[in-house]
Amino acid sequence: MNIKILGTRGEIKSSAPYHSKKSGVLLDNMILLDCGDKRFLSYHPRYILITHLHPDHAFFVREGHYAIPDTPIYAPESFQNMPIIKTSSPFMIEDYRITPIPTIHSIKVQSNAYLIEHKKKRILYTGDMIWIEQQYHPLLHDLDLVITEASHIRAGGVVRRDPKTGRIFGHTGIPNLIALFHHYTPSIVLTHFGSWFYKDMKDGRKRCAELAHEYDVEVIVGYDGMELEV
Repeated sequence: MNIKILGTRGEIKSSAPYHSKKSGVLLDNMILLDCGDKRFLSYHPRYILITHLHPDHAFFVREGHYAIPDTPIYAPESFQNMPIIKTSSPFMIEDYRITPIPTIHSIKVQSNAYLIEHKKKRILYTGDMIWIEQQYHPLLHDLDLVITEASHIRAGGVVRRDPKTGRIFGHTGIPNLIALFHHYTPSIVLTHFGSWFYKDMKDGRKRCAELAHEYDVEVIVGYDGMELEV
């Protein structure tokens, strides 16, 4: 599978060369995973999979473009009058098997990671998250690659609790994500960087390398335009 990292910037004001576009990953020039920037449509994806309806992952939430002609959009829930296909059970896109995996992230919108299987390769794209419930961990076996978020470098990230419902929301830290996923994959790509990364990018890459060494896993710092083959 060919993977193009189109955008690596989180919902922040900071920007830098190769880290300026919002979330988006293009798979085999046909499946777009998240569409945080309208410019990604210039790649003419045949399908769009949205992890959750926050504007840095689904630009049309902010900009009010309620239809993307001739492009099927898959997401965990509907939005306005858009013809969104809800993702709750495994489904096929041509010869790609897609398994939505619920993630804990927001109390206002639903969120899924996507397990994508094609020609005996298995990748996981998470979007933003705090955690994946234990019951879904058996789905994570033998992953060739995990693409996950990098909002916070500190352990624990920023996680809050709704006082009314007790539900948690926010983003966990990169150390927690690596601790989780290193059991299931030899390689982790980080994207969706938070402001910490832009303050000192050289130091940020160093800290990611240290975590890679600690957990004996490859940690790749993604950038806008990066291409990978799996």
